[in-house]
Amino acid sequence: MTGQQASGRGATARGPSSGEAEAEAEAKSDGEGALIQLRRRLGHAELTAVPEVRHALRELLLRNRKNQSSTDVAELLTTELVTNALVHTEHDAEVTATVAASRLRVEVRDFVARHPQPHTPPADDGTHGRGLILVQALADAWGVRAQGVGKVVWFELDMGGGGPA
Repeated sequence: MTGQQASGRGATARGPSSGEAEAEAEAKSDGEGALIQLRRRLGHAELTAVPEVRHALRELLLRNRKNQSSTDVAELLTTELVTNALVHTEHDAEVTATVAASRLRVEVRDFVARHPQPHTPPADDGTHGRGLILVQALADAWGVRAQGVGKVVWFELDMGGGGPA
């Protein structure tokens, strides 16, 4: 795996690494503790699915006693990646969130090979173009890897051991 340090708090990695919305939440045992996963497939340009994904992620994290501030950050970053995949590609997308111990990993897969690059948009550009800057600044680690004909953009957050919801 090749990696580079992002200008935010998290590391950036590039290269190989570890229709209708369909939701699936499942618990599996990894032998050391629970591995909780949320999966959702999103149709092309199905922006109404963004708040549904955000809500499902919040429920998953709060049900597993993750702290509120980390849950808020996770929702924000997931919203940014899902929106990017739906707005900037002409295909469906898939989102997977995995909670293992105190770590959250969110992966958003699309079917376009072009890798996104964080950039600072012009000041008069309203609210567009800041998603990856937020991911870079707030995630503990994030990256992009090729997968099949497309790519996966992912981030990880330390969710702490729990706390008040």
